[in-house]
Amino acid sequence: MSESPAAASPYEVLGVSPSATDEELRRAYRRKLRQSHPDVGGSAASFHAVQLAWERIGSPASRAAYDGARYPGATDAGGAGRAAGPATARSASTGVKARMYGHPGGHSRQRYLALLREWAGRGTTIEDPYASDLIRSAPREIRHRLAKALAEESTAQLIAGLGIGYTAWHDVATLGDVEKIDHVVLGPAGLFAILSEDWGAPVQLRRGELVGDALEPGEEPLSEFAAAARILSKSLRVRFTALIVVAPDEAVTEPFSLPSRGRRAMVVVIPRSRLVGVLRDGIAGMERGSFEKVFELRSTLQNGIRFVED
Repeated sequence: MSESPAAASPYEVLGVSPSATDEELRRAYRRKLRQSHPDVGGSAASFHAVQLAWERIGSPASRAAYDGARYPGATDAGGAGRAAGPATARSASTGVKARMYGHPGGHSRQRYLALLREWAGRGTTIEDPYASDLIRSAPREIRHRLAKALAEESTAQLIAGLGIGYTAWHDVATLGDVEKIDHVVLGPAGLFAILSEDWGAPVQLRRGELVGDALEPGEEPLSEFAAAARILSKSLRVRFTALIVVAPDEAVTEPFSLPSRGRRAMVVVIPRSRLVGVLRDGIAGMERGSFEKVFELRSTLQNGIRFVED
Protein backbone atom coordinates (compact mmCIF):
# COMPACT_ATOMS: atom_id res chain seq x y z
CA MET A 1 0.00 0.00 0.00
CA SER A 2 1.41 3.37 -1.03
CA GLU A 3 2.58 5.75 1.71
CA SER A 4 1.73 8.78 -0.43
CA PRO A 5 -0.52 11.40 1.22
CA ALA A 6 -2.75 11.03 -1.87
CA ALA A 7 -3.17 7.27 -1.49
CA ALA A 8 -6.29 5.75 -0.01
CA SER A 9 -5.75 5.06 3.69
CA PRO A 10 -6.46 1.60 5.16
CA TYR A 11 -9.61 3.08 6.71
CA GLU A 12 -10.79 4.31 3.30
CA VAL A 13 -10.06 0.93 1.71
CA LEU A 14 -12.17 -0.79 4.38
CA GLY A 15 -14.85 1.90 4.25
CA VAL A 16 -14.79 2.89 7.92
CA SER A 17 -14.02 5.99 9.95
CA PRO A 18 -10.66 6.26 11.75
CA SER A 19 -12.73 6.39 14.93
CA ALA A 20 -14.38 3.00 14.23
CA THR A 21 -14.31 0.46 17.03
CA ASP A 22 -12.29 -2.73 16.69
CA GLU A 23 -15.50 -4.70 16.13
CA GLU A 24 -16.70 -2.30 13.42
CA LEU A 25 -13.32 -2.58 11.78
CA ARG A 26 -13.45 -6.37 11.85
CA ARG A 27 -16.94 -6.48 10.33
CA ALA A 28 -15.92 -4.03 7.60
CA TYR A 29 -12.88 -6.13 6.74
CA ARG A 30 -14.94 -9.32 6.40
CA ARG A 31 -17.53 -7.52 4.25
CA LYS A 32 -14.91 -5.95 1.96
CA LEU A 33 -13.07 -9.25 1.69
CA ARG A 34 -16.23 -10.96 0.42
CA GLN A 35 -17.13 -8.12 -1.94
CA SER A 36 -13.66 -7.84 -3.48
CA HIS A 37 -12.97 -11.56 -3.93
CA PRO A 38 -12.33 -12.41 -7.63
CA ASP A 39 -14.71 -15.39 -7.39
CA VAL A 40 -17.66 -13.03 -6.80
CA GLY A 41 -16.77 -10.37 -9.36
CA GLY A 42 -14.07 -8.47 -7.52
CA SER A 43 -10.54 -7.91 -8.73
CA ALA A 44 -7.27 -9.36 -7.54
CA ALA A 45 -5.95 -5.82 -6.98
CA SER A 46 -8.85 -4.73 -4.77
CA PHE A 47 -8.79 -8.04 -2.88
CA HIS A 48 -5.08 -7.56 -2.21
CA ALA A 49 -5.64 -3.94 -1.13
CA VAL A 50 -8.20 -5.09 1.45
CA GLN A 51 -5.74 -7.64 2.82
CA LEU A 52 -2.98 -5.03 3.05
CA ALA A 53 -5.31 -2.60 4.80
CA TRP A 54 -6.12 -5.22 7.40
CA GLU A 55 -2.43 -5.91 7.94
CA ARG A 56 -1.89 -2.21 8.62
CA ILE A 57 -4.73 -1.62 11.11
CA GLY A 58 -6.29 -5.01 11.88
CA SER A 59 -4.78 -5.49 15.33
CA PRO A 60 -4.66 -2.92 18.16
CA ALA A 61 -0.85 -2.87 17.97
CA SER A 62 -0.63 -2.40 14.20
CA ARG A 63 -3.40 0.17 14.28
CA ALA A 64 -1.65 2.19 16.97
CA ALA A 65 1.59 2.03 14.99
CA TYR A 66 -0.15 3.24 11.82
CA ASP A 67 -2.05 6.04 13.56
CA GLY A 68 1.15 7.30 15.18
CA ALA A 69 3.39 6.96 12.15
CA ARG A 70 4.77 9.87 10.18
CA TYR A 71 4.88 10.03 6.42
CA PRO A 72 8.19 9.11 4.73
CA GLY A 73 10.49 12.11 4.68
CA ALA A 74 9.27 13.47 7.99
CA THR A 75 11.81 15.38 10.00
CA ASP A 76 12.19 15.73 13.74
CA ALA A 77 12.89 19.42 13.19
CA GLY A 78 9.20 19.88 12.45
CA GLY A 79 7.97 18.07 15.53
CA ALA A 80 6.54 14.62 16.06
CA GLY A 81 3.91 13.50 13.61
CA ARG A 82 4.82 15.98 10.88
CA ALA A 83 5.13 15.31 7.22
CA ALA A 84 8.14 16.74 5.43
CA GLY A 85 8.32 20.51 5.26
CA PRO A 86 9.50 22.38 2.16
CA ALA A 87 12.68 20.87 0.76
CA THR A 88 15.55 22.74 -0.82
CA ALA A 89 16.78 21.62 -4.21
CA ARG A 90 20.38 22.19 -3.15
CA SER A 91 20.33 19.39 -0.60
CA ALA A 92 20.31 16.62 -3.21
CA SER A 93 23.99 15.69 -3.19
CA THR A 94 27.48 16.91 -2.55
CA GLY A 95 29.65 18.45 -5.26
CA VAL A 96 28.75 20.93 -7.98
CA LYS A 97 25.01 21.29 -8.46
CA ALA A 98 22.87 22.06 -11.47
CA ARG A 99 21.87 25.69 -11.88
CA MET A 100 18.46 26.03 -10.26
CA TYR A 101 15.88 28.82 -10.49
CA GLY A 102 12.43 29.14 -8.96
CA HIS A 103 10.83 27.42 -5.99
CA PRO A 104 10.07 23.72 -6.61
CA GLY A 105 6.89 22.62 -4.90
CA GLY A 106 6.22 26.12 -3.54
CA HIS A 107 3.02 26.81 -5.44
CA SER A 108 1.60 23.35 -4.76
CA ARG A 109 2.31 23.72 -1.03
CA GLN A 110 0.56 27.08 -0.95
CA ARG A 111 -2.45 25.57 -2.72
CA TYR A 112 -2.44 22.71 -0.19
CA LEU A 113 -2.42 25.16 2.73
CA ALA A 114 -5.18 27.29 1.19
CA LEU A 115 -7.42 24.29 0.53
CA LEU A 116 -6.72 22.92 4.01
CA ARG A 117 -7.76 26.16 5.68
CA GLU A 118 -10.90 26.34 3.54
CA TRP A 119 -11.81 22.75 4.45
CA ALA A 120 -11.16 23.30 8.17
CA GLY A 121 -13.45 26.32 8.17
CA ARG A 122 -13.11 30.02 8.86
CA GLY A 123 -11.79 30.82 12.30
CA THR A 124 -10.33 27.37 12.84
CA THR A 125 -6.75 27.43 14.09
CA ILE A 126 -4.51 24.82 12.49
CA GLU A 127 -1.50 24.47 14.73
CA ASP A 128 0.36 22.07 12.44
CA PRO A 129 -0.80 21.79 8.81
CA TYR A 130 1.62 18.88 8.26
CA ALA A 131 0.47 16.73 11.18
CA SER A 132 -0.07 13.19 9.89
CA ASP A 133 -3.47 12.72 11.55
CA LEU A 134 -4.73 15.97 10.00
CA ILE A 135 -3.44 15.01 6.55
CA ARG A 136 -5.08 11.58 6.73
CA SER A 137 -8.44 13.10 7.67
CA ALA A 138 -8.43 15.64 4.82
CA PRO A 139 -10.27 14.98 1.52
CA ARG A 140 -8.27 13.28 -1.18
CA GLU A 141 -8.09 16.43 -3.34
CA ILE A 142 -6.26 18.24 -0.54
CA ARG A 143 -3.95 15.32 0.17
CA HIS A 144 -3.12 15.14 -3.53
CA ARG A 145 -1.90 18.75 -3.44
CA LEU A 146 0.59 17.88 -0.71
CA ALA A 147 1.64 14.71 -2.51
CA LYS A 148 2.27 16.74 -5.65
CA ALA A 149 4.38 19.27 -3.74
CA LEU A 150 6.50 16.45 -2.32
CA ALA A 151 6.83 14.94 -5.80
CA GLU A 152 8.03 18.26 -7.24
CA GLU A 153 10.58 18.65 -4.46
CA SER A 154 11.87 15.10 -5.01
CA THR A 155 12.28 15.75 -8.74
CA ALA A 156 14.15 18.98 -8.05
CA GLN A 157 16.56 17.17 -5.73
CA LEU A 158 17.35 14.63 -8.46
CA ILE A 159 17.88 17.38 -11.03
CA ALA A 160 20.19 19.30 -8.70
CA GLY A 161 22.50 16.30 -8.51
CA LEU A 162 23.00 16.17 -12.29
CA GLY A 163 25.79 18.73 -12.14
CA ILE A 164 26.80 22.04 -13.61
CA GLY A 165 26.00 21.00 -17.19
CA TYR A 166 22.29 21.28 -16.41
CA THR A 167 19.99 24.24 -15.78
CA ALA A 168 16.49 23.95 -14.33
CA TRP A 169 13.62 26.36 -13.82
CA HIS A 170 10.82 25.38 -11.42
CA ASP A 171 7.19 26.52 -11.18
CA VAL A 172 7.32 28.11 -14.61
CA ALA A 173 4.28 30.25 -15.47
CA THR A 174 2.29 29.68 -18.66
CA LEU A 175 -0.38 31.78 -20.30
CA GLY A 176 -2.95 28.99 -20.69
CA ASP A 177 -5.54 27.31 -18.49
CA VAL A 178 -2.81 25.21 -16.85
CA GLU A 179 -1.15 27.73 -14.56
CA LYS A 180 2.36 26.27 -14.55
CA ILE A 181 4.86 23.72 -15.73
CA ASP A 182 6.57 22.09 -12.79
CA HIS A 183 10.10 21.98 -14.22
CA VAL A 184 11.94 23.00 -17.37
CA VAL A 185 15.35 21.32 -17.66
CA LEU A 186 18.11 22.04 -20.14
CA GLY A 187 21.10 19.75 -20.54
CA PRO A 188 23.27 17.95 -23.11
CA ALA A 189 20.44 15.54 -24.01
CA GLY A 190 18.02 18.35 -24.81
CA LEU A 191 15.31 20.60 -23.42
CA PHE A 192 12.62 18.94 -21.32
CA ALA A 193 9.35 20.02 -19.73
CA ILE A 194 8.57 17.89 -16.68
CA LEU A 195 5.36 17.19 -14.83
CA SER A 196 5.94 15.77 -11.32
CA GLU A 197 2.92 13.83 -10.07
CA ASP A 198 1.75 11.49 -7.37
CA TRP A 199 -1.90 10.47 -7.55
CA GLY A 200 -1.45 7.90 -4.82
CA ALA A 201 -2.26 4.95 -7.09
CA PRO A 202 -0.95 3.29 -10.27
CA VAL A 203 -1.66 4.85 -13.67
CA GLN A 204 -1.57 3.44 -17.17
CA LEU A 205 -1.87 4.67 -20.73
CA ARG A 206 -5.16 4.17 -22.56
CA ARG A 207 -6.05 5.80 -25.88
CA GLY A 208 -3.33 8.39 -25.52
CA GLU A 209 -4.23 9.47 -21.99
CA LEU A 210 -3.41 8.45 -18.42
CA VAL A 211 -6.08 6.58 -16.50
CA GLY A 212 -6.19 5.11 -13.00
CA ASP A 213 -8.38 4.65 -9.95
CA ALA A 214 -7.18 7.93 -8.43
CA LEU A 215 -7.93 10.00 -11.54
CA GLU A 216 -11.35 11.58 -11.90
CA PRO A 217 -13.51 10.72 -14.93
CA GLY A 218 -12.67 13.16 -17.69
CA GLU A 219 -9.36 14.15 -16.14
CA GLU A 220 -6.72 14.47 -18.88
CA PRO A 221 -3.29 15.18 -17.35
CA LEU A 222 -1.32 14.38 -20.52
CA SER A 223 -3.45 16.60 -22.74
CA GLU A 224 -3.30 19.49 -20.28
CA PHE A 225 0.45 19.12 -19.85
CA ALA A 226 1.02 19.01 -23.61
CA ALA A 227 -1.16 22.09 -24.10
CA ALA A 228 0.75 24.05 -21.44
CA ALA A 229 4.10 23.00 -22.91
CA ARG A 230 2.95 24.02 -26.39
CA ILE A 231 1.96 27.48 -25.13
CA LEU A 232 5.29 27.94 -23.33
CA SER A 233 7.21 26.66 -26.35
CA LYS A 234 5.47 29.17 -28.58
CA SER A 235 5.92 32.11 -26.21
CA LEU A 236 9.64 31.40 -25.74
CA ARG A 237 10.19 30.31 -29.34
CA VAL A 238 11.88 27.10 -28.30
CA ARG A 239 11.20 23.44 -29.02
CA PHE A 240 11.07 20.79 -26.31
CA THR A 241 12.98 17.61 -26.97
CA ALA A 242 10.37 15.69 -24.97
CA LEU A 243 7.71 16.11 -22.32
CA ILE A 244 8.30 13.95 -19.25
CA VAL A 245 5.76 12.83 -16.67
CA VAL A 246 7.52 11.44 -13.60
CA ALA A 247 5.59 9.48 -10.98
CA PRO A 248 6.51 7.24 -8.03
CA ASP A 249 7.99 3.88 -8.94
CA GLU A 250 5.00 2.01 -7.52
CA ALA A 251 2.67 4.01 -9.82
CA VAL A 252 4.60 3.40 -13.06
CA THR A 253 6.51 0.14 -13.12
CA GLU A 254 7.76 0.51 -16.70
CA PRO A 255 8.14 3.61 -18.91
CA PHE A 256 5.69 4.19 -21.75
CA SER A 257 5.55 6.92 -24.36
CA LEU A 258 3.56 8.72 -27.02
CA PRO A 259 5.39 9.65 -30.24
CA SER A 260 5.62 13.25 -31.37
CA ARG A 261 2.61 14.39 -33.36
CA GLY A 262 2.34 17.67 -35.21
CA ARG A 263 3.49 20.43 -32.86
CA ARG A 264 3.35 18.17 -29.82
CA ALA A 265 6.69 16.83 -28.64
CA MET A 266 7.23 13.22 -27.66
CA VAL A 267 5.67 12.39 -24.27
CA VAL A 268 7.24 9.84 -21.92
CA VAL A 269 5.85 8.62 -18.60
CA ILE A 270 8.53 7.21 -16.31
CA PRO A 271 9.04 6.05 -12.72
CA ARG A 272 11.09 8.46 -10.62
CA SER A 273 14.07 6.08 -10.49
CA ARG A 274 14.49 6.46 -14.28
CA LEU A 275 14.50 10.26 -14.37
CA VAL A 276 18.23 10.88 -13.99
CA GLY A 277 19.05 8.36 -16.72
CA VAL A 278 16.57 9.93 -19.14
CA LEU A 279 17.86 13.47 -18.53
CA ARG A 280 21.45 12.32 -19.00
CA ASP A 281 21.09 9.89 -21.90
CA GLY A 282 17.72 10.59 -23.46
CA ILE A 283 15.43 7.74 -24.45
CA ALA A 284 14.87 5.75 -27.63
CA GLY A 285 13.12 7.89 -30.23
CA MET A 286 14.19 11.25 -28.78
CA GLU A 287 16.08 13.80 -30.83
CA ARG A 288 19.24 14.54 -28.90
CA GLY A 289 20.34 18.16 -28.46
CA SER A 290 23.74 19.69 -29.21
CA PHE A 291 26.21 21.62 -27.07
CA GLU A 292 25.85 24.68 -29.31
CA LYS A 293 22.12 24.74 -28.80
CA VAL A 294 22.47 24.36 -25.03
CA PHE A 295 24.35 27.64 -24.67
CA GLU A 296 21.99 29.45 -27.03
CA LEU A 297 18.86 28.08 -25.38
CA ARG A 298 20.02 28.85 -21.85
CA SER A 299 20.18 32.57 -22.61
CA THR A 300 16.77 32.49 -24.34
CA LEU A 301 15.13 30.66 -21.47
CA GLN A 302 16.75 32.74 -18.75
CA ASN A 303 15.50 35.94 -20.39
CA GLY A 304 12.03 34.66 -21.19
CA ILE A 305 10.89 32.40 -18.34
CA ARG A 306 8.59 33.80 -15.67
CA PHE A 307 7.55 32.08 -12.45
CA VAL A 308 4.18 31.60 -10.78
CA GLU A 309 3.75 33.41 -7.51
CA ASP A 310 3.71 31.32 -4.35
